Amino acid sequence: MPSIKSRIVSVFAPALLAIALVQPLAAQQPAPESELGNPLLYALAWKQTSAEYRALYHQGFNIARLHVQQARARRQPGDKPLAEITDVDATGLHALSYWGYLVNTGRDFFEDPLWDLWIAENLVTAAPGAIEFLNYCAENGVSVFYVTSRDQGEPTLQIALSNLRSIGAPGIDEQHVTALRESSNKEVPQDEIMKSHQVVVMLGDNLNDFRRKFYIRDDVDGRIAAMEQERDKFGMQYVLFPNPTDGHWLAAIFGESEPPASDTNRQLLKQAASRSAWQGP
Repeated sequence: MPSIKSRIVSVFAPALLAIALVQPLAAQQPAPESELGNPLLYALAWKQTSAEYRALYHQGFNIARLHVQQARARRQPGDKPLAEITDVDATGLHALSYWGYLVNTGRDFFEDPLWDLWIAENLVTAAPGAIEFLNYCAENGVSVFYVTSRDQGEPTLQIALSNLRSIGAPGIDEQHVTALRESSNKEVPQDEIMKSHQVVVMLGDNLNDFRRKFYIRDDVDGRIAAMEQERDKFGMQYVLFPNPTDGHWLAAIFGESEPPASDTNRQLLKQAASRSAWQGP
């Protein structure tokens, strides 16, 4: 009998392959060797090997659990039911083998066509501490709502549901999982959830996972300033996880969150990395 994974791939892969094939061929070719080197290497070596990376996830979920415990202790009759809202990719799910593939094939920027093929294969893994925290919520009557921004065409939601089920996440159904295909604005579904639930905490790897005000393009200082205005909420209402490889922080540098691989963008990345730099002796 075919495995669950093989059935998932057989359902979704043809459609996703068609998506990939209509992309420009250059988008699917490895990046040429650059004198700048591959900017993903340090970040990915850290994500793939460091205990610190994993510890930050445990820390984040421990903080979230503490807030849930406190909210449960404060509950009064007639209060709205408790809930937490979580992002999916790089928050509850990890995609390390996707990034490893990019490095092994000489690529140095995120590539959507490859991501669409990879994500359908259910190769995601659970972030450290994620399942324990999510199960704690489920076992204590705290609803978990998953809000993700993805677009793999028509199968997008079903792929997201399959990914979450594959790691054993609780409460995975269309009522609790939202996949935004046309926009990365999570504020709309979040506000709807807040109408019926008391949201204890929101989890994400990206400021835009919390409020749309943080989605600022072409303005590094403006985005930092927007964060500083809300700094009292971090570790309280917002629990932020580390992600040095992708996210909307890139839009502040490049004007888009998934910039294409090019020498121009490699130079922009180098300039960002040397924004503060010693001039040397």
